[in-house]
Amino acid sequence: MAQLRILDCTLRDGGYVNDFNFGARELTEIVGMLSQSGVEIIECGFLQDHADNPDQSLFASAEDVRRVLSKRNARSMYVAMLQLGRFHVENLEPWDGTSIDGVRLTFHEHEIEEAFSVGEEIQRRGYKLFMQPVGTNTYPDDVLLQIVRRVNRMRPYAFYLVDTLGSMYKNDLMRMLLAVDHNLAEGILLGFHSHNNLQLSFSNAQQLAELTTKREILLDSSVFGMGRGAGNLCTELICQYINENIENRYSMLPILEIMDEYVNPIFRRTPWGYSAAHYLSSINGCHPNYATYFLDKQTISVRDIHAIIRSMEPERRVLFDREYAEESYIRHLQSAVDDHAALQRLREVVGGRSVLLLAPGKSLNTHRDKIRAFLEGERPAAISINFLPREIPVDGAFISNLRRFRALGEESRCLEGKTLFVTSNISPEGIRAQVLNYSSYLNDDPEISDNAGLMLINALVKCGVGEVILAGFDGYLPDPRANYFTERIVSTAEDVRLKRINRAIAERVAQLRKTIAVRFLTPSIYQGDFDADDLV
Repeated sequence: MAQLRILDCTLRDGGYVNDFNFGARELTEIVGMLSQSGVEIIECGFLQDHADNPDQSLFASAEDVRRVLSKRNARSMYVAMLQLGRFHVENLEPWDGTSIDGVRLTFHEHEIEEAFSVGEEIQRRGYKLFMQPVGTNTYPDDVLLQIVRRVNRMRPYAFYLVDTLGSMYKNDLMRMLLAVDHNLAEGILLGFHSHNNLQLSFSNAQQLAELTTKREILLDSSVFGMGRGAGNLCTELICQYINENIENRYSMLPILEIMDEYVNPIFRRTPWGYSAAHYLSSINGCHPNYATYFLDKQTISVRDIHAIIRSMEPERRVLFDREYAEESYIRHLQSAVDDHAALQRLREVVGGRSVLLLAPGKSLNTHRDKIRAFLEGERPAAISINFLPREIPVDGAFISNLRRFRALGEESRCLEGKTLFVTSNISPEGIRAQVLNYSSYLNDDPEISDNAGLMLINALVKCGVGEVILAGFDGYLPDPRANYFTERIVSTAEDVRLKRINRAIAERVAQLRKTIAVRFLTPSIYQGDFDADDLV
């Protein structure tokens, strides 16, 4: 049976979920509780140039990390990760025993030469070095063994195998691990970092526990599996397994307290874990961030995500490229149409009037009487966006969200005598609709490229409309239930992304005001001047 050590990466890999913003006090408490639990190695976060927020697990120096180590335990080792290109090793102070003990160096295949140079400098400064190539399960055997031979000459503290795509079954893992174990020099620890796309992290960890080797094995884990996408191996599960099957080594209560007090509140706001989309990304050899990116769009189904991933070039799936993800998404959705007739129909519906646009914000309920009074008094053209109102009369509806369109069902009866406008990513299939060319009304900022309200305003500008009045454009709040007038269309996104969306919408509204008059009928965070920190 292998000798196992646990490396908890909650504050580093888990930090992707909440933008590393755990809170200054919480960082110290979590490190302290992990120390109490007996976890052998605690990863405190990232070393990153210019990091200056004490609430984040990002540190500009080893001295910075010291502030979260007030409750350190002599039995635990403390480390931080250095992502090649994001931290200059010259800024790493020589080790003096008061801060981190080791540095985990992560790098891609094309960065191998630079990584070994930086790794040697880390060793010269006195730190234990963990060499951690990204996505080692995608490396050809000969390339991986070449790296192992260089690692043997370097003699780092540990060398890692990383299942970045969460796609390794037991046989895949054991074949690679046995080959590396056989060729890796004696005395170098062998680590394994998994992702849980196929729900295999815990079973693979148990398999490693059964490995016959004299070498110590490091298993990466995080409390409650906290991590972007499908998440990671759960610290509480693997520690309890070791307690019951190898030796009673870990105190479970501090780990459960971390889960209860600090991790669960984050999970309720921004959940992670196994999903159909992350399963699809794994079986297609696709970086999990692609699945997360497409899920965050909240406009397409799993079938669409599968189609997009399958359309991507295989060699470009392995490393996440945000621009390529957006290109693939747009390419899937858009099918060019001649929309001159649809634009003419939009002009007829507007009839030279100002246009009241109804988004599905909570204020449609709280300000319903004001909206009705405005309709009766000023007689604007009224168009709803991505929903069909039952209690507010409209002249038409605009839908660009495929999922919302598919969910219409019996609500389509509300359209009798009205005009439905859809974008060309949607096939009306028996519902009479005017089709607008999807790509013609996208916004430049990828964060809000297909925001339905902004797309419709873009179309109205093209029709020569002089003024739009906005109702229900409340802005996004962290609690998803506070964002919509009905729970039937509630969707979720992480707080950090909501802030980016809010800011991008506010900036786009400010731009639009140069070409069309925009006023708000109901309260909105996009009104007037804004501060980015106030937009969530």
